[in-house]
Amino acid sequence: MKKTLYIFNDGEIKRKDNTLYFETDMNKRYIPIEDISDIFVFGEVSLNKSLLTYISQKEILMHFFNYYGYYSGTYYPREHLNSGYMILMQAEHYLDDDKRMTIASKFVEGSSKNMLNVIRYYKNRGRNLEDIENAIQSLQEEIPYCKNTSHLMGIEGNIRDMYYKAFDEIIDNKDFMFKKRTRRPPKNELNALISFGNSLLYVLVLSEIYKTHIDPRIGYLHTTNFRRFTLNLDVAEVFKPIIIDRIIFTLIRKKMITKDDFESDMGGILLKEKGSKTFVQEFDKKLSSTVKHRELGRNVSYRRLIRMELYRLEKHLIGEEIYEPYVSRW
Repeated sequence: MKKTLYIFNDGEIKRKDNTLYFETDMNKRYIPIEDISDIFVFGEVSLNKSLLTYISQKEILMHFFNYYGYYSGTYYPREHLNSGYMILMQAEHYLDDDKRMTIASKFVEGSSKNMLNVIRYYKNRGRNLEDIENAIQSLQEEIPYCKNTSHLMGIEGNIRDMYYKAFDEIIDNKDFMFKKRTRRPPKNELNALISFGNSLLYVLVLSEIYKTHIDPRIGYLHTTNFRRFTLNLDVAEVFKPIIIDRIIFTLIRKKMITKDDFESDMGGILLKEKGSKTFVQEFDKKLSSTVKHRELGRNVSYRRLIRMELYRLEKHLIGEEIYEPYVSRW
């Protein structure tokens, strides 16, 4: 299986001898391009048009993060799989309010069920989460009655706010108190982990969309507007609880990331490079790990689960089957 290439060091990346060549002040190495699915760039890297042309031929996306770990943008090569028919189907399902609501509601439903399963997992291990579980269940019941996506986004926001209230009980670490959700910049260490992890997931989903016939610019829960990509934000909602949040719980529980891995900057709290590398290593490990798929009867990786989610959405758009979001067993 192809892997993601993560670049944290400063240097130059270029095409050389029909593969990739990365050079820093201290090191030079060849990187077999056939093994790469996409590239995440965190360091200060120089490149040229020859490299961009080459990775376009190989259908590789390159995602860039700035000094603070924020997502900056993506080099998104010319699509090789996009189909005019699929774009028309996506547009039809967006412009028809009922069809759009059907898909958007499924994203919120899948996200909330996965959040609820996380809550139940820790509740069954002695955490005092019954009130939060009941509150999320009550909010879930309102999803089918939402009349528009603004109402739906409001319900989704309320569910997530309630879910985040469980984090202090689950994590039980005074160095990682949630308090409230804050972004750009996050105001404490736990929010910094959530923001960094969500950014990784957004661009990973974007990479997976590129390998399908779907256009990432047409989303359903998140309004399609002048923002370049929205569908990846929609699909990521389903997987945040079972990928990013589980990673965060593991990193803190095992003390793989501590309060020393953060610094104050830009009026908030940000991950240092060492903490970012640790998170990325665990993220990559999680994507490669497998889970038993009930329908297929075999193990599939989390990265493959995301691709399968997109295939199910494709089938919904062309009328082959009704889209049902992936829901984990815990």
